[in-house]
Amino acid sequence: MRSRGASFILRWVALLFVSAALILAMVQLVNYSRQRSTYPAGMTIAGLPMGGLDPQSAAARILQTYNLPVELQYSGAVIHIDPALAGFAVDVESMLAAADLTRTGQSFWGGYWDYLWNRQPQPVAIPLSANLDETRLRSYLTSEVAARYDQPATPAQPIPGTATYSPGQPGQELDIERAVIQISDALRSPTNRIVSLSFQRTASNRPTLQNLQIQIQQLIDLSGFDGILGLYLLDLQTSQGLHFAYTNGTLLPVQPDVAFTASSTIKIPIMVTYFRQFGSDVDEQTSNLILEMIRQSENPPADALMENFEGGSGPLAVTDTLQALGLENTFLAGYFYDGAPLLAVFTTPANSRSDAQTNPDPYNQTTPSDMGYLLEDIYQCSQTGGGALAAAFPGQIDQAECEQMISYLAQDKIGVLIEAGVPDGTRVAHKHGWISGPLGIIQNISDAAIVYTPGGNYVLTIYSYHPSQALWDQVSDLFAQISQTVYNYFNLPQ
Repeated sequence: MRSRGASFILRWVALLFVSAALILAMVQLVNYSRQRSTYPAGMTIAGLPMGGLDPQSAAARILQTYNLPVELQYSGAVIHIDPALAGFAVDVESMLAAADLTRTGQSFWGGYWDYLWNRQPQPVAIPLSANLDETRLRSYLTSEVAARYDQPATPAQPIPGTATYSPGQPGQELDIERAVIQISDALRSPTNRIVSLSFQRTASNRPTLQNLQIQIQQLIDLSGFDGILGLYLLDLQTSQGLHFAYTNGTLLPVQPDVAFTASSTIKIPIMVTYFRQFGSDVDEQTSNLILEMIRQSENPPADALMENFEGGSGPLAVTDTLQALGLENTFLAGYFYDGAPLLAVFTTPANSRSDAQTNPDPYNQTTPSDMGYLLEDIYQCSQTGGGALAAAFPGQIDQAECEQMISYLAQDKIGVLIEAGVPDGTRVAHKHGWISGPLGIIQNISDAAIVYTPGGNYVLTIYSYHPSQALWDQVSDLFAQISQTVYNYFNLPQ
């Protein structure tokens, strides 16, 4: 009987344990089921911890974090930008779907078994999924940040009555492309949402060419020169420039330009005509003639060169070259030697004017713009082999010949006029000219130059006429001051 009682008790104890195990298993199953409806410990979504959160709470946390404004710091200002204004939106649904896939990818019972044995799942990190409309962000930066907080550069200012300038001040300009990268990184970060925007320094600009003209006019007024002065300036980098004629505080029309006696500047087209007809095959004797004509401004070498020109009328061959280039106001109508006959009479738009009387020589005339155009043609040909010279004389003038012409002009070193206004060592390829009358009185002074400078190369031609007498010191100093002003304009202090 005892044996049967013990067996009965053992059965009930076993049943009790089995029941307890089943109850415990059911409790654990319920707990596992509840835990399975939330994200496991260690899981992150978009860089945020999500352990223990259900999908709805996780979505709220993501939106709360990534909808916070990003702080922009720029030019001393603090700007808060709403992510939506920047075209930024998080893709919550795709991130939660990826998280659910990792959470539910394991079989239910396999996960339950791991749960029972307290096997912790490997941490899972779901990366941020978001879209950024960079076009919209650039538009915001341009209209709302750069437009308000950029600091424009201050141009250098001419000092009235002088050839110098006060320095300009650099500006500050938002680096929009770099800012797009910086803000994109901040929008995608849950913690680092402060951006110090990058910027670029902008160099101070030159004053306008109109300011330069006013400054030159002031120098003319202060010099006391009461004749007629014509000026042509061309920026060889931008093809912008100045062109004006001035007398006694009054600007004269320059369409057509004012006619001046060309004097020795006409030797520039004589040289061009020589290279047009004979090319670069320059022997030593001819080279010496060109140098004497350009460097020493001698007239007999010029006549000697022209005597070899085709057609037997050398000066008219020079005029033919000029007309082929469209320079209708410049001509050479005779040789330089005393008593040389006038070979032709030229009527031009410039010398037909009645409002600007400069008593131009019937033997040789030009205008500041015509001589400026010719120097520009030589310069462009020397740089690229193209331009008007190559177009007008195909196969006759090439780049090497233009470089050779500039080399000759650069040897005209007199230390006055345009040369006197630039620093020592500056390359000035030019031809000067003036004419003394029978009594030694000078009425015409001129200089036509290509000036090479660190801040840019330019053409500058200046022609002056005084009906009574052009005082050398006065006019020479005025040319130097104008030259210095132009040089300083192209090489402003920073």
